[in-house]
Amino acid sequence: MPKTLLLKNAEVLVTMDSERREIPNGGIFAEEGIITAVGPTDKLPMSADTIIDASGQIVLPGLVNTHHHLNQTLTRNLPATQNKNLFAWLQLHYPIWSRINPEASRTSALIGLAELILSGCTTVFDHSYLFKSGNKVDFHIEAAKDLGVRFHASRGSMSLGRSQGGLPPDESVEDEDFILQDSIRVIDRYHDASYGALTRIVLAPCSPFTVSENLLKETALLARDKGVMLHTHICETFDEERHTLERFGKRPLEWMGESEWLGPDVWFAHAIHIDTQEINTFARTGCGIAHCPSSNMRLASGIAPVKDYIAAGIKVGLGVDGSASNDASNMLLETRQAMLLSRLRMGLRPPEGPHRYAQLPQSHPLRSPEWMTAREALELATIGGASVLNRTDIGALEVGRCADFFSLELNTIQYAGALSDPVAAIVFCAPQSAKTVVIHGRQVVSNGEITSINMEPVIRDHNQWSQRLLANG
Repeated sequence: MPKTLLLKNAEVLVTMDSERREIPNGGIFAEEGIITAVGPTDKLPMSADTIIDASGQIVLPGLVNTHHHLNQTLTRNLPATQNKNLFAWLQLHYPIWSRINPEASRTSALIGLAELILSGCTTVFDHSYLFKSGNKVDFHIEAAKDLGVRFHASRGSMSLGRSQGGLPPDESVEDEDFILQDSIRVIDRYHDASYGALTRIVLAPCSPFTVSENLLKETALLARDKGVMLHTHICETFDEERHTLERFGKRPLEWMGESEWLGPDVWFAHAIHIDTQEINTFARTGCGIAHCPSSNMRLASGIAPVKDYIAAGIKVGLGVDGSASNDASNMLLETRQAMLLSRLRMGLRPPEGPHRYAQLPQSHPLRSPEWMTAREALELATIGGASVLNRTDIGALEVGRCADFFSLELNTIQYAGALSDPVAAIVFCAPQSAKTVVIHGRQVVSNGEITSINMEPVIRDHNQWSQRLLANG
């Protein structure tokens, strides 16, 4: 990593700082990966070990992905799963994912991470929970280090097989004592709690229908003893709601609360089917939400009440979710979808007068009157995601934060005619790949190409592993 870095001449520099400044002809100066100056180019030092000329480009804080499943790049677009909802989709995938070995796991992580980086993403949380056939979270961490991405890795888990009332087949789950011991191993080996850390560990049981109440409680105790965060899926579908009501007599969030899964060290993926009381619970306890609009649409799961979350002061970030339930790993695309899906939810609000939704309470998702703006969507993708991960060192371009940023060319076909507001253009218009990506002061994308790894052999190997997995099914 160069000791000093200067980015200069950006057409617009979007800071996402407390004043939400957008600086014409802006620039950044960083030392040892930390920003020491932000402002107009002519106010910055003119020399550095690395100098990036961003003329004709817009520069933004690195995007923060708060929910993903990297190994799913191996099973994108499977014909049998293209038209299934979540439970049926999972049941078709579990046997395939159980066969993912270390080599396939590493290549899938490299592919998913590289795709994210090229969309401007600099911080990635990956929710991996199926460790069979020798697969370990270690291989994902190694891949992230090789690419240079800031990485929150999960030691996820599934322990409740079909014979015990869970959704996964028994051969896909692990012993709970082993899960907890391996969680300790991974935390002790990799977790870095320091400011600017590139690697952190999260404990992340898969979902209410794949783990036992005992594992949830023991995982929460372990996470708090070790000082790491907690994550899982919640309230994604009505099937999940039916499962917890039938099994425990409780809605999913109530059940999670009784398992000690509420607090500022917890964030949940999806949180679609939520009522007003549960929104208040999130706000009161400080839980965060990973909003995954593309996956929610792809699997017909529903529309999360994101504007209601924001209005309640709840931490909300974006997640691309699984590479096989999206089927992309593109944070700019997710930012656009978040804005559009929020507007669709508003558009479903009943008009004045008699209507089939007329008896819905004002707080019901179908009655929300708020529009999401392009800049609000960008906030979710940057400073919002940082807050969900409890990080104050990323998500904005301001003095003291990490030098994580990316640039996009503005004089392109995609943005032609849209430059009266270039900041909004990158959300309203079709997403394009990043020109430059810098993570902790290190340039990992130059002229639209990954610089740390030759991706051509990775793509070839990845496609071969994907074919083998499917052929062995």
